Amino acid sequence: MTVILPGATLGVMGGGQLGRMFVHAAQRMGYFTAVLDPDPASPAGLVSHYHVQADYLDPQGLAELMQRSAAITTEFENVPAPALATLAAQRPVAPAAEAVAIAQDRAQEKAHFVRCGVPCAAHAVIETDAQLAAVGDRLLPGVLKTARLGYDGKGQVRVKNRAELAAAWEQLRRVPCVLEQLLPLAAECSVIVARSRDGQMVNLPPQLNLHRDGILAVTQVHEAHMPPAQAAQAIDATRAIAEGLRYVGVLCVEFFVLPDGSLVVNEMAPRPHNSGHYSMDACDVSQFELQVRTLAGLPLSQPRQHSPAIMLNLLGDLWFAWADEERTPAWDRVLALSGAHLHLYGKRSARKGRKMGHLNITGPTAGAVRATALKAAALLGIEAF
Repeated sequence: MTVILPGATLGVMGGGQLGRMFVHAAQRMGYFTAVLDPDPASPAGLVSHYHVQADYLDPQGLAELMQRSAAITTEFENVPAPALATLAAQRPVAPAAEAVAIAQDRAQEKAHFVRCGVPCAAHAVIETDAQLAAVGDRLLPGVLKTARLGYDGKGQVRVKNRAELAAAWEQLRRVPCVLEQLLPLAAECSVIVARSRDGQMVNLPPQLNLHRDGILAVTQVHEAHMPPAQAAQAIDATRAIAEGLRYVGVLCVEFFVLPDGSLVVNEMAPRPHNSGHYSMDACDVSQFELQVRTLAGLPLSQPRQHSPAIMLNLLGDLWFAWADEERTPAWDRVLALSGAHLHLYGKRSARKGRKMGHLNITGPTAGAVRATALKAAALLGIEAF
């Protein structure tokens, strides 16, 4: 592939916060940017040089994005894979439609993990009454998940027995689902890798994650947060998953940590990930710069984490933490804390559960970072961790 140097225009499908941070990274490196998103107030569209306001399958919109862009990426996994395939006929696209299609379907995703030899939870695909009846006892209790369009805990129902399983499938309108065995969890972690078209691969350090109500709340990344052997296992598994896809771009793989310390893969995201946001302030190369580099065919350098870090996800709930009506959080008090880095996404209104921004805390030691992060959480009305 010919290297695309700064001065060219890079396109992105999707105008959310991940697209916004990609746009900022690309612009900092000297690229022009184009965003395709139907929302006139999309966070990425508001800051991009060009905003193609169109549906993701609109032929005219895709043609305009293609005309403006030297190469095109995506910022969320539910961009229609056929749209990426259409773009790829004329322009370099990363990640490829085939990889995105696998990540969009839990059944295909699980099958890929198995092919790569990476352990995942025992599971069964449920698309018919016969498959429902054939579910083995060892899968109960379990979690029934829609095969497609599930994220941030949506499209998931916990079930204890066969009666609850049948009721949950009806509740989910009998769409194709995957039933996963419910596992005892000690923790959750994730790894972000970037892979170039020539197979070069680099990774960020493994991230220790805390979810609340199915949404990432806290990410911690420092030397003491994971045993070295466990961290190495997570990196090796993520690299194997990316290699098995011949993936190009930034990929995040999430894992469950079991009580015995072993890892089980949960899911993958073919894009930068919420758990990698700390890299914007704690690493010399962020996940978004890696996305720019893989798309443009630039060399990849192994990111170096120069500071321990904790990331706090800022949901719209915080705007209502102290009253029933919307009120801007006390950012001035938060930013008075040493090592606090605020990133807001430019969304015009807050609502509960909506990702409004994130706060990165960096410092000289893991203990200092944790103490500061807990102070920030208290100021914002975030539950301690």
